[in-house]
This record gives sequence, C-alpha cells and structure tokens, in this order.
Amino acid sequence: MTLQTGDSAPRVEAENQRGEVVTPEFAEPTVVYFYPRDDTPGCTVEAEQFDGEIESYRDADVTVYGVSTDDVESHADFADKYDLDFDLLADPDADVADAFGVDTSRGAAARTTFVLADGEVRAVYEGVDPDGHAREVLADLLDEGLASLD
Repeated sequence: MTLQTGDSAPRVEAENQRGEVVTPEFAEPTVVYFYPRDDTPGCTVEAEQFDGEIESYRDADVTVYGVSTDDVESHADFADKYDLDFDLLADPDADVADAFGVDTSRGAAARTTFVLADGEVRAVYEGVDPDGHAREVLADLLDEGLASLD
C-alpha cells in the first residue's frame, strides 16, 4: 500500500546517476518522484520540468530526487542527454519503490510523487500528469508553508 500523509518517512538508500550512494534523511523538505522509465516521452517531460524549476526548489531549500527502476548507467545517460541537475536514484530491485509502497507490478514504478519533511510524508500525488507537475508541487509546498522563496 502506498504511503499516506502522516506516515513516517522510510529509510532508503540508492545510487545516483554518478554511482554515489544517497541516503536521504527527509528531515528537510524533500520531493521524491517515481517515474516509469528513463528517456521516454512523459518521463522526459517530467524530468526536464523538475530540472527547469530546480533553482526555485533549491532557493526554497527543497531537495528533489527522481526514482525509477532503471539502473545507474541508464540514469547517467538520461541525465547527460538532458543535462539534469538533480539526483536520479537507481532502483533496479524496486527496494525504494517498495519502501514507499509504489506499485511496480507492471515492471516499472507507477508515476507517484511524495513530499516529505520532518521525517514524515506530507503529501502524496498519485496518477501524476507529468506536464506541469514540477510547478504544481512547488506551488503546493509554498502554499502549505513547507518552503518559502524569501
């Protein structure tokens, strides 16, 4: 079952596109978005739009992670091709997806986004439309007072 608002943030660890092990703490506002596959149309739109907003996320002290069941090499190629400036976490065994309760029964992660802060899930977006999602999540973070662009 997908984690819900108020649930404790899971402990996860995964390699990013540079092969570095990342262990998010989820104390500070963090966006973790799951997507099905690198370099596919919807996933590319979503990644490029998160990248287009990444400075605003950073100005608001929000970390962004993209997660799919693709491997490190696939993430590296995807990040290089689109010059993505945030971590893509490789989850080939679906351990991270399982920790968040994200469905992988079709062989890839269902498009789902989580906002975490203070060690808990603060918002969940399921059945995400990739176009405009990055801006929607940032606006919600600002509206909910979880982030600010001072």
